[in-house]
Formats: sequence, C-alpha cells, structure tokens
Amino acid sequence: MDFFGPIEHVVLLLVAAFVAGALNAVAGGGSFLTLPALVFTGVPPVVANATGTVALLPGYAAGAWGFREDMQAPPGLTMRQSVVLSLLGGAAGAGLLLVTSNEMFQKIVPWLLLAATALFAFGPQIRAWAAGQQHGAPSTTKAAIGMLAVALYGGYFNGGLGILCLALFGLLGQTQLNAMNGMKNLVSALLTAIAVGVYAAGGIVEWKLAFLMMVAATAGGYGGARVARKLPAPVLRWGIVATGLIMTVLFFLKQ
Repeated sequence: MDFFGPIEHVVLLLVAAFVAGALNAVAGGGSFLTLPALVFTGVPPVVANATGTVALLPGYAAGAWGFREDMQAPPGLTMRQSVVLSLLGGAAGAGLLLVTSNEMFQKIVPWLLLAATALFAFGPQIRAWAAGQQHGAPSTTKAAIGMLAVALYGGYFNGGLGILCLALFGLLGQTQLNAMNGMKNLVSALLTAIAVGVYAAGGIVEWKLAFLMMVAATAGGYGGARVARKLPAPVLRWGIVATGLIMTVLFFLKQ
C-alpha cells in the first residue's frame, strides 16, 4: 500500500470513492466526497478536482450506455450539436482549471461546494420551475448557449452537474424523464472525457490515485447502489445535502 501512500489515506480514498459511486448511481453528489477526501490526504486542490473527476468517469459512461435506447437531443439542438457543444464546453472548462492556481481554487472550492449543495437540495424545485418556464420551441442559439455554459461548468467543476443538465433540458422543453436522464449522462460522459484529456495533457492528474478510486467507484456504482436504492428517497437526499454542507463548512474553516 506504500505505493498509494499511508494506509489510512488509502482506506479514506477507497471508502469515499465507493460511496461516491453508489451516490452517483442513485442520486448524484459523489463529488462531495471525492474532492474533500483527496484534499484531506494532501493532494493540491486543482489536482484533487481533476483526479476525482477521472475516478468518476466510468460511472457517467455506464449511465449513458444504460439509457442509450431512450436518448434524445433536447429541443433546439440536434444530437450532433449536443455532442460538439459538450466537448467544446468541457475542454474550455478544463482549460480554465489548468490556469487556476491552487491558492485561487482553494478559495473558490467552498463556494462551488455550497452552490453544488444548493443545486442538489433544491433540484426538484429547480427542475419544476424550469419545466414551467418553457413557452414554445427554443431557438438554436439559446439552446446552444445553455448547453455550452453547462458543459463549461462541468469541465471546471463537476459538482451539481446533473441538476444543471436536467434544469437546462426542462427549460428547453424536454419532458420525457428517461430521455432527459440519457442526455444528462451522455453530456456528463462526453464533457468529462474531454476534460480528462485536457487534465492529462496539463499533468494535473494523480493517476495512481485516480485508478485506485476508479475501481472503488465502479464497485460502488453497482454494489453500493443495491443498498442505497433501498433507502427512502428523502433520507438519501438529505443525507447527501448534509454531507455537502459539512464539507463546505470544513473547507471554509480550512481557509
């Protein structure tokens, strides 16, 4: 285990990745655990964000594959346009992370965690509001700007990405939940994949930790979800919100 660091660090990262994989499979919120766990083991914040994103990539890809029959481009965009915008936004967000110093990111992280926690906590209300705001078919320009903005956010910081995707699709007039979830997973997988490529080129990924956590996250996505899905939805949701708030407070105190 010395290859990966002290045994207590290895255990922390494995547990965080396993639970994060399970949470992402049933509700989302895995980033609330992977990023803080890496930072608390001494990984610089920018590298921790990139490494945690790499670790969770297989889950997004598996989710997209699982919804492949239901997937539909959101109103205003074709599937090809959605793919291209996801890749462009993800690359731009990852590039922005590359030029962000660890000191600056350390200051930004608590606010990003707080925003992501709020998005998760009020996700149902946000999606309901978004669905009620659409009147008529959206323009391609509006849809493209929205998709690009969400992808840019996801390439820079992954927390709350799923809620943002679903809210955007609701605003654009998409109503089929399976189609929305399919596109959410596809967009997340694409922008994360291109972001990982940028992170790798920039040398900000701790690969040995990423692969260690990737194995645990994949196992958690399957095995952990079998347990988590049996919990009452409100208990699971507010447990994730509580985790996000605790991590936010700890990062504020760390400053």
